[in-house]
Amino acid sequence: MEFKALSSIAQPLPLSELSEPQVEELQYALSLLGYHVGDIDGLVGPKTRSALAEFKADVIEGHADLVGPKTVEQLTKLAAGMAASGTDDFSTREGTLAALRRQCEAQGLGLKAQIAYVFATTEWETNKTFRPVREAYWKDEAWRRANFRYYPYYGRGYVQITWKNNYEKYARLLNLDLVNQPDLAMDPAVAAFIAVHGFKTGTFTGRKLADYVNETRTDFVNARRCINGLDRAHEIAALAERYMGAPSLAGMSRPVLNAGNDDDAVG
Repeated sequence: MEFKALSSIAQPLPLSELSEPQVEELQYALSLLGYHVGDIDGLVGPKTRSALAEFKADVIEGHADLVGPKTVEQLTKLAAGMAASGTDDFSTREGTLAALRRQCEAQGLGLKAQIAYVFATTEWETNKTFRPVREAYWKDEAWRRANFRYYPYYGRGYVQITWKNNYEKYARLLNLDLVNQPDLAMDPAVAAFIAVHGFKTGTFTGRKLADYVNETRTDFVNARRCINGLDRAHEIAALAERYMGAPSLAGMSRPVLNAGNDDDAVG
């Protein structure tokens, strides 16, 4: 993934001195990585400043208000890691779990317990098929049309995305016409990105997975609030506990995100 406007930055610049196209690319990259920038509009506001500061605190040491080549390099590298990989194989359960794990690590949900919960939710929401499903998959399209007030933007995917505003959001992030073609959310690579990104950012209910599963707390029961209140929370928690000992997570450790000092540290 290339950010043409940002890549023209040759030395650290204050956020306020970036051009509108550069700010828009920065907002897009930060939003893709799960940092809340508000609207992607090319305007520097408090949400954009806060998102950049949070990104730099997480990933790369440096002045919170400066954007330089090292910042652009890290944004590009991390954003590229979220794209579907040629090695992703969604044709089997094991391949889907491997793809979900890669996506979790790319998006910063790198704790073993966080990945275990994403696995457990995927298993539950897809009725153990590990394939993207439609909301009320046991019904036909005519039934969904008659019964969902948000039709045609009903749930699709591993962790089902609903409502037009969410389809619009992921259309922008993924550069896909999900609004006019909502069935694109049934593509496994798209579904994997949306599932993990929703857990990372709290898109689905306003609750983030890290609110309940982090370095000091593992609350698999209340983590269900990220998706659907406490519906079936204990059953999904039990699945997550099982995944904690599964071969698919054997030997893993939390990835190191901090990339060292940035040349943006000056100023």
